[in-house]
Amino acid sequence: QVQLVESGGGLVQAGGSLRLSCAASGSIDSINAMGWYRQAPGKQRELVATITSGSNTKYADSVKGRFTISRDNAKNTMYLQMNILKPEDTGVYYCNGNLFRAGSLRNYWGQGTQVTVSP
Repeated sequence: QVQLVESGGGLVQAGGSLRLSCAASGSIDSINAMGWYRQAPGKQRELVATITSGSNTKYADSVKGRFTISRDNAKNTMYLQMNILKPEDTGVYYCNGNLFRAGSLRNYWGQGTQVTVSP
């Protein structure tokens, strides 16, 4: 069974930093594009950043210059380094990935990790 498991969330003061990880486990042939999304209370889930298999990246305007997405293909792991955190960054952060398994490409979501930024 393939799973994406996030870790690294927590409570931090404004201006602080956190590093999120997303590890893919199970029988995986390869991983294509991956991304981080977040959902604040009462709001829709929104895209934070994406990274291709070749490590090309894109960011939401709200996090540009503060967040950095990266991946380690050898470890099937993706990261999100979050610096200069703001209260509006608070939410549940979800990992998403397009994974090849048994010759088929499927999309997977992690269970989410809570990030809370206090003023």
